[in-house]
Amino acid sequence: MNDQQSYYETMYILRPDIAEDEVTNHIDKYNKLLEEFGGTILDSQMRGKRRLAYQISKHREGIYVQLSHQGDGQHIFKIEKAMRLGEDVIRYMTVKQEGPLPTPRPSTKRSTQEDAKENPETKVESKEKKPLVIEDDSTSRKDDTARKENAES
Repeated sequence: MNDQQSYYETMYILRPDIAEDEVTNHIDKYNKLLEEFGGTILDSQMRGKRRLAYQISKHREGIYVQLSHQGDGQHIFKIEKAMRLGEDVIRYMTVKQEGPLPTPRPSTKRSTQEDAKENPETKVESKEKKPLVIEDDSTSRKDDTARKENAES
């Protein structure tokens, strides 16, 4: 098998008000459908609940799921039709990728929990107050007058 092959990545967004066990049921459902339609699943990850860039169907958040798969391309239309007819999928998009095949990650639950633990730390670091540098007005005025005198000469 060649490392440089083409594969597809489908990212779909589920409604945010779905229970966690229903989310795993949806992921399993679409994974099984994909295999039935002739695709091979390379990796399937739940990316967690995130804020949407804009409001979709009165929802401001969504549960993101990334699905990497391989096949002849005919399976994409069928899986996207199933997503379009599903009430819980608010957006989906499939992109053809070229390059090394993605390596599957361990558990989807564990990776999302680790991401949730890492994100608050990064938010705390970015919100730390940095010391402000306040210049003395008298010294800045002296510098300004010195610059004007040098410019006039």
